Amino acid sequence: MSNQTEKYQEEKQMDELHKRLHSILDMLDSIDPEAAGVKEIDHILAMLDDVEEKCKQFRNS
Repeated sequence: MSNQTEKYQEEKQMDELHKRLHSILDMLDSIDPEAAGVKEIDHILAMLDDVEEKCKQFRNS
């Protein structure tokens, strides 16, 4: 793979991670902490786990 292609892929992956993190932040901002249930919290934790896994993959590529 050429350097330009690798750089493009890295930038694309980084953009995707930024989008996911912004999505999580938006979700956190919209949740009422007094009314949040287990389902909402589990969903946020799953999203964070996914972002963590993508970060690990990104570092190892």
